[in-house]
Amino acid sequence: MTSTTTTTSSTIGPYLRALADAAPVPLWLDDPAAPAAVSALTHATTADLVIVGGGYTGLWTALRAKERDPGRDVVLLEARTCGWAASGRNGGFCAASLTHGFLNGHDRWPEEIRTLERLGADNLDAIGATIERYGIDCAFERTGELDVATEPWQLDDLTARADLEASYGADVTMLDADATRARVNSPTYLGALWDPHATALVEPARLAWGLRQACLDLGVRVYENTPVHKLTSQGGTSEVRTPYGRVTARHVALATNAFPSPLRRMRAYVIPVYDYVLATEPLTTAQLDAIGWRGREGVADSANQFHYYRLTRDNRIIWGGYDIIYHYAGSLRDELSHRPATYATLARQFFETFPQLEGLRFTHSWGGVIDTCTRFSVFFGTAHNGRLAYAAGFTGLGVAATRFAADTMLDLVAAQDTERTRLRMVRDKPLPFPPEPVRWAGIQLTRRALDRADRTGGHRNLWLRTLDRCGLGFNV
Repeated sequence: MTSTTTTTSSTIGPYLRALADAAPVPLWLDDPAAPAAVSALTHATTADLVIVGGGYTGLWTALRAKERDPGRDVVLLEARTCGWAASGRNGGFCAASLTHGFLNGHDRWPEEIRTLERLGADNLDAIGATIERYGIDCAFERTGELDVATEPWQLDDLTARADLEASYGADVTMLDADATRARVNSPTYLGALWDPHATALVEPARLAWGLRQACLDLGVRVYENTPVHKLTSQGGTSEVRTPYGRVTARHVALATNAFPSPLRRMRAYVIPVYDYVLATEPLTTAQLDAIGWRGREGVADSANQFHYYRLTRDNRIIWGGYDIIYHYAGSLRDELSHRPATYATLARQFFETFPQLEGLRFTHSWGGVIDTCTRFSVFFGTAHNGRLAYAAGFTGLGVAATRFAADTMLDLVAAQDTERTRLRMVRDKPLPFPPEPVRWAGIQLTRRALDRADRTGGHRNLWLRTLDRCGLGFNV
């Protein structure tokens, strides 16, 4: 992919030709419905609650704070514009799981998994109700999800997972190859786990913009293009400093996710990794007939380096995943949001999955940064004598879990004893990442081991088995 050798048009694969006109911008943000930015903070002010970060976590926290207490004075500060980062770039899978999948939750909190699954289902229902109540136009669809197997070892793993989930009362079904291909027709499918209830699909940026508007309508003071430079605590208040102003507040909620937190103690627990996505042109009726997909399910394959994909309201296919890239020292730069080598890999894999769609073109290609932690699901904490709460580490499955995180942070700053705050999942912290260069070396070693496992029948080598024993393995 990176060779400088001149290539003739006859030797260029169809997957590369399909990328020729792909705009390097997120499909979801390339939308005339995008709202104009609101003004930056340019003065000193006070608030009952100040929220740092205008993605889903911050927006849900602001909205839930006003819904729980309409008289609360809430300020939200966003470094750019609300929803511009992960909240406007993800695949739009709004999953009920609060633990990045049933297996990850079961392995880490087996005594709580029934409660966590119930809370996740209730949370997803509440998201649907919120979208309806505020009239948010984000194409919310309760489609369910297919986890497909493309190798025999994946089919075995899915069958074991289905049996375990069913033993806890989950309404899941294993499908054979024919039944799977009747839903979504790919010659690569050997079977699938079908969960009709636990996933909805949304248009990510429109969800963020709708939450932002709901916050504004309820009286939240939102300031965009307002990065936070310093966070201090004195007496019974905290102060958040920005380039042109500051906010003094009784309570603080940090929703910075993959970006460096103003609370330095958080930084060892979160690393930024980049994920990449393609969007096709809208499919014709004949192309849709060739792949079926009449149920519009969200789909993910079951490799360690997995893909996720879904249809949009105008019948494009969103196709992302596989490569997860970490840059040394957690580098965060706008240019890292594009990786042509990964786009080429994704395009090739797309046409291997759907060869009947040869000739289809990609219209958009983009990347975005994900906040991940060593337990692969959200974690929580407090500071400033309990007046500050934070949530981070969603690991790419935060579209729904951010609402649960918002309520949990509000419980924590209010020192409320709730079902949420009593969870060991909320009370415990993940292991911190080691410092560089050990961090970078460990992540690269893990990526290579996972790639090898995908090519050797799922066999986990000594390194991966060691991570599993240390509670650092990842099951989805």
